[in-house]
Amino acid sequence: MQPTDDNAPTPGPLSRPTPAARPGRRLRRALCAGAAALALLGAATAGPAAATSAQDDGGDDGDKTVLTAAVAQSVDSLSPFLAVTLVATSLNRLMYDSLVNYDVKTQEPIPGLAEKWEPSNAGKTWTYTIRDGVKWSDGKPLTAEDARWTFHTMMTDEAAGAANGSYVANFAKVSAPDARTLVVELKEPQATMNSMDLPIVPKHVWQDVDDLGKFNNDSDFPVVGSGPFVLTGFKTDSHVTFEPNENFWRGKPKFDEVTFKYYKETDAAVAALRKGEVSFVPDLTPAQAASLKGQPDIKVNDGQGRRFWAIATNPGARDAEGRKFGDGHPALLDPRVREALFLAVDRKAIVDKVLQGHGVEGEGYIPPRFADYHWKPSAEQKIGYDPEKAARLLDRAGYELKDGKRVGKDGKPLNFRMLCHATDPKDKAAGKFLEEWWGELGIGLDLQCLDNVGDPWVAGEYDLAFDGWSVNPDPDFVLAIHTCAALPESKDVVGQTDNFICNKDYDRLYAEQLAAYDDPARRAEIVREMQSVLYDTGYMNVLAYPNSVEAYRTDHIESITAMPAGNGNIWGQDGSWSWATAVPAAKASDDGGSAMGVVLGGGAAVVVVVAAGVFFTLRRRATAEDRE
Repeated sequence: MQPTDDNAPTPGPLSRPTPAARPGRRLRRALCAGAAALALLGAATAGPAAATSAQDDGGDDGDKTVLTAAVAQSVDSLSPFLAVTLVATSLNRLMYDSLVNYDVKTQEPIPGLAEKWEPSNAGKTWTYTIRDGVKWSDGKPLTAEDARWTFHTMMTDEAAGAANGSYVANFAKVSAPDARTLVVELKEPQATMNSMDLPIVPKHVWQDVDDLGKFNNDSDFPVVGSGPFVLTGFKTDSHVTFEPNENFWRGKPKFDEVTFKYYKETDAAVAALRKGEVSFVPDLTPAQAASLKGQPDIKVNDGQGRRFWAIATNPGARDAEGRKFGDGHPALLDPRVREALFLAVDRKAIVDKVLQGHGVEGEGYIPPRFADYHWKPSAEQKIGYDPEKAARLLDRAGYELKDGKRVGKDGKPLNFRMLCHATDPKDKAAGKFLEEWWGELGIGLDLQCLDNVGDPWVAGEYDLAFDGWSVNPDPDFVLAIHTCAALPESKDVVGQTDNFICNKDYDRLYAEQLAAYDDPARRAEIVREMQSVLYDTGYMNVLAYPNSVEAYRTDHIESITAMPAGNGNIWGQDGSWSWATAVPAAKASDDGGSAMGVVLGGGAAVVVVVAAGVFFTLRRRATAEDRE
């Protein structure tokens, strides 16, 4: 379904202080291909496209390296309090640093703005020591008060909690006793406190904003931040421009300018890559990747992805009070029918024919890239490919086969609607196989490929849907979206639920893993057990873990960092490593030399980050369509 690669904004922190409301990483679910597209935004910041461009004023500034990334999604907001789409959140990662980062090689939490942190009071109090000497891009010191103000504002201003309110839902009090000490007091222990990658904003700038719900942070340049880049220009559906932050504590990035430019067609982006007009393209289709292999000065990266791609069934949309809404097919409330559908899905064929080998078959909810949390069903538990067993289950469920059609006791044929993203070739291709496989069982399928799947999803007006999320090193968020606390307050309010699932055993385990802040091995064990419970409910079934397939020009980019090292992705990372550390080709040193590249009209080399499709709407749902 879509809420992933895309979703709409969430109304704010969950009001019920239940486990699911706990802060987790704001995972943005990107719709299959769409997600890639969003990621490309994020990647764009990283996708270094080197270019030599003369200044319009006569070149007084000399040649400068410019990276232009083409993005396929509109920016919903450049305010970290409001940004929901993957593109916007990726841009915010370039502008604002967080207390904790993730190691580019191991994906483990490492110091960010906080050089260390310590729990006390049985895990209910966390003390962070802010790094000494860090400055905002305007030269003013960054202190613990900036972090305190950021968190406190999210706790007390509903608008400030619109995008990431779940992070602070369990916070009781935040204080800054001195410039380098931040103290967070919790209502209950919370294991995610060592992975707080929430953007910290400068108090001296944001405290003067009258209405955080309307301020988009896109008119007064340069925008003050602490990340590797500084926002210097923005025009809706046109471009977003960044320059290196001279004060970035990890060191100034190598490119002199990074511009994200709205770019729609993926095939056109690939053509531009071949011509040297573009330096980096993410989210390639298998056919595009194959066509680029062996091309001069082009390298294709086929890295292990951080996403899962699944089929979701409507379990009966309802709000937090149990009031039902939507029009999901009642037959899907029968676990035998759901199991029959999944038994008739050949995952190997999906990987071989749809992904064309660029991925692996699906099992648990968390991809194998995160080995500690990855889970596999036992041989007895696994729902493999067995269409004959599927037919027997449908017989027992009371759906007889008459004239090639499954018919219920009411005499009506069994037909399902399935949401798919119109711009995601994976969804469309897999949908054709499902039509065939389920058709052989006598089940009809109406594949509804829409530009905006978020609206019907949030309204519960679907039977089945392609679902997918990018998973973070800390899996809390992607786990939280299946808790009862994530259900909407009412059908008219956007909740954080992914698929309206509410299971007491799952919720109990969620609370247990969240409290295991001092025992990583025990927490990982509980997380694996949670996936087992989710699998057995039969409301979701993972098809595959797609690879992250992307390409760049080696005559533009001398080096660029994948995450994790060795076999990871370049765009859509948990951070901005690829973009902040990318080195333009022929750049003699970090502080000198010029990169040889392509000169485009306007003097900018274009890096097109076009994804295989548009992002789904992030499940915080409201209006935006973008899930990471």
